[in-house]
Amino acid sequence: MALQLRPNCEYCDKDLPPNATEARICSYECTFCADCAENKLHNVCPNCGGGFAPRPIRPVTVMRPGVCVDKRPPSDKRVHLKYSLEDVAAHCAKYRDIPPERR
Repeated sequence: MALQLRPNCEYCDKDLPPNATEARICSYECTFCADCAENKLHNVCPNCGGGFAPRPIRPVTVMRPGVCVDKRPPSDKRVHLKYSLEDVAAHCAKYRDIPPERR
């Protein structure tokens, strides 16, 4: 599965096209510009608490069949839970007392 390549900084709404070298993401693909990630958020994702890494650039040129920004465009689909709220609550209750590094 390819990265979603979200189109903007979630903090300042700056455009971050697929070739933006200043896009930063956390492990959940929360997306911010480098300025916000470094100077406003201090490398702490406000959504998950994780840190940031540079978002990879999706090639424009087809270097392998079917693999480029035209063949795998940025996602425009909304993401929703695939589990019921009850299932999510039960799952979270089961693991919430286990430190993340031990899960």
